[in-house]
Amino acid sequence: MTEATYFILAALLEKPLHGYGIIKRAGEQSSGRMKLAVGTLYGALDRLAEAGLVVIDREEIVDGRARRYYRITEEGTAAVRAEAVRLQSAAAVVTSQIMVMGT
Repeated sequence: MTEATYFILAALLEKPLHGYGIIKRAGEQSSGRMKLAVGTLYGALDRLAEAGLVVIDREEIVDGRARRYYRITEEGTAAVRAEAVRLQSAAAVVTSQIMVMGT
């Protein structure tokens, strides 16, 4: 799972969001490291929807423009949880080696 995909799914854990909301939330969750471009976001959302990890929750018209909200599925929640555990395990290997080395 790419870092962008990880933060897109993580952004949707709390509630359904529209594109700009996902970009903003991913930036907040990554302490500003994740700066999703619009093209990257919508390409990733299309792939995540195809994989069954997100679905369209609803559409609203705001200022004459359609705003599509996305919701994470149970499969998406399981996938992001598994990735979080994998990342935590990988980090534990490195941090334990650093502690042993005393650096």
